[in-house]
Amino acid sequence: MKLYGYFRSSTSYRTRIALNLKGLDYDNITVNLAQDEQLEKAFQSINPQGLVPVLQADDLLLYQSPAILEWLEEVYPENPLLPKDPAGRMHVRAMSAMIGCDIHPINNRRILQYLRHELSVDEEEVMAWCNRWMNEGFAALEKRLATDKTRGKFCYGDSPTFADCYLVPQVSSAHRFKVDLSAYPNIVDIDTHCRTLKAFADADPTVQPDAPKA
Repeated sequence: MKLYGYFRSSTSYRTRIALNLKGLDYDNITVNLAQDEQLEKAFQSINPQGLVPVLQADDLLLYQSPAILEWLEEVYPENPLLPKDPAGRMHVRAMSAMIGCDIHPINNRRILQYLRHELSVDEEEVMAWCNRWMNEGFAALEKRLATDKTRGKFCYGDSPTFADCYLVPQVSSAHRFKVDLSAYPNIVDIDTHCRTLKAFADADPTVQPDAPKA
């Protein structure tokens, strides 16, 4: 398999985590978002939407990270990332959507570039924008985790699920945008535990082949 992505892309990051948790080998193909390679004809022929990640499995091109994760779960059921029961699967998918639909898209690169270049928003206001929406989303997720009896070491139970694949990249983004996480102890605890696992550590943006070298 080949994963077209970018080291800092949260959607690429969550897909790397899922692939690692499944124990699957893949080649990283860099699409440099900072240089707008996603807009070039070569990548547009792979994904006309011009977004990463894209996972190539033989002749199949998979796009949109939620769909990719669902495909991985169906095709590679070993090391499951969804609970067995329907209520549990709904719960994990809902927590994933809280991050993937209600936090991440508002703060992704396309939105921030529009704020900067089309609306002439200064960097301080861009940071305030990111903080506003990440804090709102994290506050809701924190309340759910605090009262959730299904929560163990991870967002759901004692093994990683889709929800953790979504959470850890969003926490990384929060650090990058200087979001104060002190009000979210459950989120911080889950994130800290996840990062002790090799699958998460190997997916970290700082260790990707296209990450800037110190």
